[in-house]
Amino acid sequence: MSLFDNPFNAESSLGCACGRHASAAEHEAAGRDAEALSGQALQTAVVKALFPRDAERRRFLRAVGSNTAMAAIASLFPLGALQAMAQEKGKVEKKDLKVGFIPITCATPLIMSAPLGFYEKQGLNVTLVKTAGWALIRDKVMNKEYDASHLLAPMPLAISLGVGSGALPMNVATIQNSNGQAITLALKHKDNRDPRKWKGMKFAVPFEFSMHNFLLRYYVAEHGIDPDRDIQIRVVPPPEMVANLRAGNIDGYLGPDPFNQRAVYDQVGFIHLLTKELWDGHPCCSLGVRAQWVKDNPNTFAALYRAVLNAAAMAADPGNRSTIANAIAPANYLNQPVPVLEQVLTGKFADGLGNVKNVPDRIGFDPVPWNALGVWILSQMKRWGYLKGEVRYKDIVEQVYLVTDAKKRMKEEGILAPADMPKKIVVMGKPFDAAKADAYVAGFAIKRA
Repeated sequence: MSLFDNPFNAESSLGCACGRHASAAEHEAAGRDAEALSGQALQTAVVKALFPRDAERRRFLRAVGSNTAMAAIASLFPLGALQAMAQEKGKVEKKDLKVGFIPITCATPLIMSAPLGFYEKQGLNVTLVKTAGWALIRDKVMNKEYDASHLLAPMPLAISLGVGSGALPMNVATIQNSNGQAITLALKHKDNRDPRKWKGMKFAVPFEFSMHNFLLRYYVAEHGIDPDRDIQIRVVPPPEMVANLRAGNIDGYLGPDPFNQRAVYDQVGFIHLLTKELWDGHPCCSLGVRAQWVKDNPNTFAALYRAVLNAAAMAADPGNRSTIANAIAPANYLNQPVPVLEQVLTGKFADGLGNVKNVPDRIGFDPVPWNALGVWILSQMKRWGYLKGEVRYKDIVEQVYLVTDAKKRMKEEGILAPADMPKKIVVMGKPFDAAKADAYVAGFAIKRA
C-alpha cells in the first residue's frame, strides 16, 4: 500500500479511554488508566476506531486474520509511539543518539538542547553532528547513520514519497522554526529591487526540496518571472552562500539565517525582504525521524520529543533569545559571531541599506507540525512538476506529520498548544484552503503542473 492509498487517520477517536469498554463507567470499574494502555488494548482501540461497527470489524478480522491485521495496521500507524506517549516516562531503548544538523538558526531548538541540558534531562546522550549539506543529511538519515535529524520542512514528505531519492517512510515530530528566512542580494543590486527586472539573474537556495526554493519560485512568479526560464536557481549549501555572493557567482539567494544577516555583517549584501513578508508564519525546518525508528524506539522518541519541545518553548520567549544566541554561537554549533545571531533571534537588525529594523517575529518557534503546512508544500511540489498525477494531499500529510503526538506531548509538558493552527495560510495576499489544494495549483498563471 502506497502513501497515496493510505486510508488511516491518526486523529481517529479511540472510544473510551482504553478502547476495550463500552462506557467510561465500565472503564473506571475495571480499574484501567488511559495513561497505561497496554499494547493489546491500544491495538484493539485502533481496530475499533477504524471499524466502529461490530459486523465490519468481525468481517475484516475473519478475512485477513488477527495477526495479519495487526501487522498491517502497525506498518502504517505509529502504535509504539502512541503507547509510549500514553505512558509515564519509560526507560529509553537507546540512550546514545546521533542527530544531524546544518549550522543555521532554524535548528535552534535542536542545537540548544545540547549545551542547555535539555537532552541530558531526558536521559539522553545526544551527539549533534554538523553536516555539510542537505543531500548528505538525507543520505545519512536514509542509511540509518543518524537516529534523527534537522530536515528542511519539505524533505520528509519528499523522502516518504520517493521524490528525488528512494522512498523511505518518515515522520515529522516537530517544526523547528517558522519564518527565519530572507532574500539577500549583492550590494550591486541596491537599485534593482523590482523582481520584474531580474531576468537573467542567478540565485541560490539551500536545496531543491526546501521552503526557500518554493518561496523564491512563488515570489518571482507573482511578478511575471518564470523561475525555470527567466532566472537561474542553484543549490548552494547555506554556509557557502555568503562566499558565493562575495565572489559574484550569484546575484542573491533566498536562504536561512544567520547567513542573510552574515552577508550584511560582512558588507557583501543587503536584506531585500524577510520571507515573513511573503507568508507570516511559514515553516522552514523540521525534526525528522524514520517511521520505523519511531516504532522501534518509542520511549526514546518520546524523550527526544520532550527535550526539543521544551527547548522550543524556551526559544519562543523573546527574553531568552540573547542567552540562546550565546549558547549556539560556538564553533561546534553555528560558528557565528554572537551579534549576528542576536540580530536574527531578537529581530533588531541592520538591513545593509543603512536602516535598523525591529521585527520581533523575524523567527518563531511554533513546534506543532500542522497538517495544512504540509498540504501547502505538496501543492507547490505539484505546481512545479515534482509530483505527477493525482495527489492525495490529506492522506500523505497525516501519515508523515505527527500533529496529534506533538499536541499530546506538549500538554503533558505543560506547554500550551492551541487547538487549531494559530494563523491562516496567506501567501502574498492569496489565502490557501488545504481542502482545495488542486484548485489552488490550477489558479497559478506560471506553473509546470
